[in-house]
Amino acid sequence: MNTPQDSSLGREVAYPSQYDPALLFPIPRRGAREQIGLDEAALPFVGHDRWQAYELSWLDRRGKPRIAVATIGVPCTSPNLIESKSFKLYLNSLNSTRFDDDEAARQRMVIDLSACAGAGVTVQFGVPPLVEEGEGESLDERDVAIDRYGPPAPEYLSADADAVVTETLGSALLKSNCPVTGQPDWASVSIRYHGPKIDRDGLLRYLVSYREHAEFHEQCVERIFSEISQRCRPEWLEVEARYTRRGGLDINPWRASPGIAQPARTVRDLRQ
Repeated sequence: MNTPQDSSLGREVAYPSQYDPALLFPIPRRGAREQIGLDEAALPFVGHDRWQAYELSWLDRRGKPRIAVATIGVPCTSPNLIESKSFKLYLNSLNSTRFDDDEAARQRMVIDLSACAGAGVTVQFGVPPLVEEGEGESLDERDVAIDRYGPPAPEYLSADADAVVTETLGSALLKSNCPVTGQPDWASVSIRYHGPKIDRDGLLRYLVSYREHAEFHEQCVERIFSEISQRCRPEWLEVEARYTRRGGLDINPWRASPGIAQPARTVRDLRQ
């Protein structure tokens, strides 16, 4: 019988780089229920375990990242619960996996999670807003092929010196890794500038090239600011990244040209 002591919980484990459903660790419900006098065949309640996954991503057919917020329902009548750390590792094993479409990714999760729980598990996707309302143009639905996920590739950055604009561009596809633990760091990034018009496809490819890069949040934002400044030559620039919570903390590094007022917005976005 699997027990929590047999799982990866509390142990140092390398974060997966390839899809692996074997990471999921089932723990039978029977033992704990017997301790409190519950009969598996005649439970005095109905219910489910509802999981909310805010750090879920995979690749489309052309290698561009996709993101979603998933709601997962595990029926309380399933013979097994799903151990939490194994669940997190499994979800992160999807990061480099290509699916034909979003439904194929969802169905893969349904199959794998149901096999672990020993009963039918439901999975629903909600796609978070790629750019918050009023915050500019999202890059994330651009039809581009991507095949570079690290190290950061500033050579993708370029701008049209004949078209000077003031605009805000955003992406929810920024991901890097903690240089200490290897854990994935997820963020939405906002880039506001005045100057030569930045090439959208190149900027998106550049941001996605951080996907396997290991650097602290603050350092990533400073690198993005510096490399856009050097390659695109804006008259002024500000870059803000809103990272998802870890241990109850979210961090939102902001770097801007001198004289730019700091952002007034302090509320969390959906994934935070």
